This record gives sequence, C-alpha cells and structure tokens, in this order.
Amino acid sequence: MKIIGVEKFGGPEALTVLDVADPHAGPGEVRIRVQAAAVSPTDTVLRAGGQSKGDGKLPAVPGMDAAGIIDETDGSGGWQVGDKVMAIALPLGEHGGAYQEYLVAPADSLAHIPAGMDLAEASTLPMNGLTAVQTLEKLDLQPGQSLAVTGAAGTLGNYLVQLAKHAGLVVVADAAEKDRSLVSGLGPDYIVERGDDVAERIREFFPEGVDALADAAVMNEKAAPAVKDNGGFATYRWWQEDPGRGITVHPIAVREEYHSGQKLEALRRLAEDGTLTLRVADRLPAEKAAEAHRRLEAGGVRGRLVLLF
Repeated sequence: MKIIGVEKFGGPEALTVLDVADPHAGPGEVRIRVQAAAVSPTDTVLRAGGQSKGDGKLPAVPGMDAAGIIDETDGSGGWQVGDKVMAIALPLGEHGGAYQEYLVAPADSLAHIPAGMDLAEASTLPMNGLTAVQTLEKLDLQPGQSLAVTGAAGTLGNYLVQLAKHAGLVVVADAAEKDRSLVSGLGPDYIVERGDDVAERIREFFPEGVDALADAAVMNEKAAPAVKDNGGFATYRWWQEDPGRGITVHPIAVREEYHSGQKLEALRRLAEDGTLTLRVADRLPAEKAAEAHRRLEAGGVRGRLVLLF
C-alpha cells in the first residue's frame, strides 16, 4: 500500500511516498480504506522530529484524523464492510498515523461519518473534537461558569467554543480582526482581540478572571493571568509551569481518547444537528502532503487541509 512517511525527520520535503506491505485487521479491529486524512499542527511536529518515535522504527507515518470505508472486519462493534467511518489514529502507536491507504483501527476507536457530509469533512472532526471533549471534561465547569478560549479561530478553538456554548458556559474567545466574523459565527458571548495582552483584555469583561481557560493558542504564561484564583487552565503542549494563585493546570492528551468511539459518535450527532461546524480549507492529493505542511506552517489556514487518497 501507499503511505506518506518520514524516513528522516526534517522539513516538509521529508514527507515521501513509500510502498509498504498491506496491513490486515486482527480480532476486535477493522481495516479502513482511507480516503481522507486531515493535516494538523501535530503532524508537522512529528515530521520535524519533535516527538519521540517510541520504538524507533521508521518510516514514521503522521496523521491523527482519518475517514474512509471499512474493507475488513470480524464484526466487532457491529461494523460491516462498506461502512463509511471516521477514526482517530496514533502515529506513534502500533498501527501508525492516518497518512496511509489502509489504516487498522480498534473497533471502539471510530464512528460513522455525519450524515450529509463527505469523507473529507468528516476527517476534520476526530482528533480536535475529542481534544475539545476531553478539555471540557477535565475543566469540569458547570452551566453559567465562564471559559476563555485562545486560538478560537483554529479548528480546536472552533470546537471548544461551540461545545462550551452547547454545555451552557459563558464563553469569551479571542480573534484577530481578519477572523472576527468567523469567530463571531461560533456564538461566543464575548470576543477580545488576539495578542500577547489577551489576559488583560479578558479581564476587562471578567475583572476577577474567568473560571477556566483553554489555551489552544499555546500562549502559556501570557494567557494564565486571565484565570481567576483557584481556576482551571487547559494546556495542549505540556506546559509545566505553576501559574500560582491556586490555578490547576490540566494537561490535555488526546491519545487517551483512542478507544473513545462512543464520544466520537456523540460528536457525529452534534455535527449533524449543526452544533459543530466542520471546515475544510482545501483538498489536496496525498502526494502533495509536503505542500499541505508548508501551507499549514505558513499560518493563516482556517479549517483543515485534507489529503485525499
């Protein structure tokens, strides 16, 4: 089968098309004929060598979001050949990432794609959707409490704002002027200008600070002052500093959701009823993965670039 892999970590040019043996589904697994794989910042970090490859085997295959059609299954989980599904993949795990023609996945790691949406759109949901769900679970806010979201214009930020509003939270989101219309459409209660002084701007609306902050923009110590004493702070890149004032830092690790197919099914329903908006920035042939990585790292992409196999 064809994979887009990395034999030597480096820039986008490190991504190459390789042929490897076809994998096959074992007991309790399915094999997905991947047709779409979303490209995320996590993929560029792996490609550049910013993550340990665990067992050290190469090529490394990036990609945490896949959508396609099941072509092998023993019936586990009720799955059948021909089902259109979306799944989270673990690039450092046994089966590798989503940039491959055939992805083997545990039967409890996937969900049907949302009705009325295509495979490219569906591929944008698993990793960031489950990340947002885990964030809200760990912050454990109650309806009426306040949540600030940095990086609200990004895919994770989109889902955080929309899921938080669905949960009855009061949401303040940041946005650059060019993204204000997009972020406003997500339904936050307040919008503040994005920038290094975002904490100060948030406190203009919440003088004592917000109950919690989801730091999708990875601003760390610049964002933490927006949180009230004894509040919560969700971090996505393993920030380990103590912001003080009794604030609890919650490291978010989406790999913990590898077997969260039921949560992914719940996200599917929210996409179907319009609670969540799935955005595809562009669709590219898988062979142009390097171009997709260059565009993503250049910044300004809204929605996900999706590779088509």
